[in-house]
Amino acid sequence: MITQFAFGKPKVAAATHVNRLEITPDKHYLAAAGNPHIRLFDVNSNTPQPVMSYDSHTNNVMAVGFQCDGNWMYSGSEDGTVKIWDLRAPGFQREYESRAAVNTVVLHPNQTELISGDQNGNIRVWDLTANSCSCELVPEVDTAVRSLTVMWDGSLVVAANNNGTCYVWRLLRGTQTMTNFEPLHKLQAHKGYILKCLLSPEFCEPHRYLATASSDTTVKIWNVDGFTLEKTLTGHTRWVWDCVFSVDGAFLITASSDTTARLWSMASGEDIKTYQGHHKATVCCALNDGAEPSPS
Repeated sequence: MITQFAFGKPKVAAATHVNRLEITPDKHYLAAAGNPHIRLFDVNSNTPQPVMSYDSHTNNVMAVGFQCDGNWMYSGSEDGTVKIWDLRAPGFQREYESRAAVNTVVLHPNQTELISGDQNGNIRVWDLTANSCSCELVPEVDTAVRSLTVMWDGSLVVAANNNGTCYVWRLLRGTQTMTNFEPLHKLQAHKGYILKCLLSPEFCEPHRYLATASSDTTVKIWNVDGFTLEKTLTGHTRWVWDCVFSVDGAFLITASSDTTARLWSMASGEDIKTYQGHHKATVCCALNDGAEPSPS
């Protein structure tokens, strides 16, 4: 059951545009990544003031996420860096140099590797234990990697780029701690940019899907078993920037430059509801629909 979501540009104090939204694992806070700040808000409070501001980036923050227990946060920015933050302190604890604008960062389910993609087409794996870059891939030279997604069990990683192409790798644990990438599939998913790719969550099993949101105004749903096209979601009239699955994979929420967000049924491929109210492009969304973790 869908209980809470946020999209577009939240009504937050002293904020510019918002590039990415993410809810903490304990579902108490919402991180809004902007230019160049990350603001943390209390989800259950009516106050527009952030409870914490993280201010060390010097350009647009394009990616933000959390360690599974909420002990720390990671971010990626057009300033060319990936940073790790202790949520209790305003300064960052670690910084990795990508040497190009970072568009996307994801955390491997093993919680010890960050994977980043940048404007120059580089994918890098940052080993948090060794505190170094353990792997570097370039699927297409000088073609920006716009989005990365990792399967919940760590078996696959997908990278989507400006040419509308998705590259898929199996993730294999090496003889040491480093993860190895084994090429699995190349999918020409769209004719325009792919702005977001997203693999379905654990509770969607045994079905496994890949959602791709594009500048061509559509979202496509691919069956990961063979990467065949299952559905094309049509209804948005401008670029679709972001998408998020419900916890059971039964629904998808999308955000678009047409100023709306939409709720889609994965079973029918139809939009159930259109959310309106923004006057400018809606470029990101976050969804909180899972049970709150029980206190330990």
